Amino acid sequence: MLRITSATLYTCSQRVRLLLPPSASTSTDTSPSKRVENQRTVDSLYDLSVDIRKVRKFRGWVLSECSAYVSETADLLRDMGADTTAIAHILETHPEAILCRPEDVATQRDLWLSVCPSKRQLMNIIEKFPASFFTLTHHGNQQANILYLQNLRLSKRIISKLMASAPQSFSQPVERNQEVIHTLREIYLDLGGEERNLRVWLQKLLSQNPYILLRPAEAWRDSLGFLREKGFTTEELLSLVSSLRASIAELKPEDMQRAMDYIEAALCCSKDELKQVVIRCPAVLYYSLPTLLGRFQGLMDAGVTMDQVKESPNVLELTTQLVLYRIQKLASYGYDIRSGSLAVIVGTKKDFEASYGKLQLRQQRPLFNPVAPLKSAED
Repeated sequence: MLRITSATLYTCSQRVRLLLPPSASTSTDTSPSKRVENQRTVDSLYDLSVDIRKVRKFRGWVLSECSAYVSETADLLRDMGADTTAIAHILETHPEAILCRPEDVATQRDLWLSVCPSKRQLMNIIEKFPASFFTLTHHGNQQANILYLQNLRLSKRIISKLMASAPQSFSQPVERNQEVIHTLREIYLDLGGEERNLRVWLQKLLSQNPYILLRPAEAWRDSLGFLREKGFTTEELLSLVSSLRASIAELKPEDMQRAMDYIEAALCCSKDELKQVVIRCPAVLYYSLPTLLGRFQGLMDAGVTMDQVKESPNVLELTTQLVLYRIQKLASYGYDIRSGSLAVIVGTKKDFEASYGKLQLRQQRPLFNPVAPLKSAED
């Protein structure tokens, strides 16, 4: 009798274990490969409507930390205007935030408010870039870099965008950013820019690509030195820098050389014609050879000639799938790309829709007969 009861109890205990929720089995697992969760942290996050399963899946180690400041972090976010939904989203996306000491977060908040007009705007940034805000290391570097950029009279909007999108540039020593800015200033003035327009040019460059400050100063000099050797004028180089933004500092001379050699051979063009292709479509400098080969092949398969590509080289900015889609769209209204210009398919979606709309309207509009009698609306 006792043996039967023991077996029954064992079976029941196994059944109960199977019915336990995942949270219970995870939190009580004491195997060496898994750490025991801090139940107080789990409960506090649960009270804030945070998806514990999501946190456990991607940042499970956070739940096992002994020290966590869940309610304090939530209070700081709430003070900046965050509602319940926003707080839950931030802590799900970046649960490491609860490990930051409240006094450090408050100091970080005050620092960011020096470049944000209001707590509400700061809250909007934190919702989109929580990891940038809750990265509390290198506070001294952050302060020095903010002060330096403010002394350059860059707008608060640009500085806050840089802090959110490229926080690494504020964590590095201010001397590195000073070197890059000094190099950019030299480049701009050397290429014919005027000192009075430097700040506007810098702001535009930084707003278009916030990672500019992370590129070594030497990379800028090497890339521009290569293009200067290829015969580009100062005005053309300034245009390329403005078009390619920080990408030009990522380009290695040998990669640009390979791309230009391929374009020159594929289009059978002269050195001057090659320069014009690069000026009108700077993106060809950083496309890989397989990408260029695929796009040229796609154009050839669609019946496009090399002369057409020379006339509208920015068609190479479009993927093969997008080019074919636009060609088919135009063909449905009687436009044969093989006998026309590629200008109608290049550009943004908005540009193409404008060109496509004109063709559609032209097909639907009847020809005007100047000698036909006019009809009133009643007729």
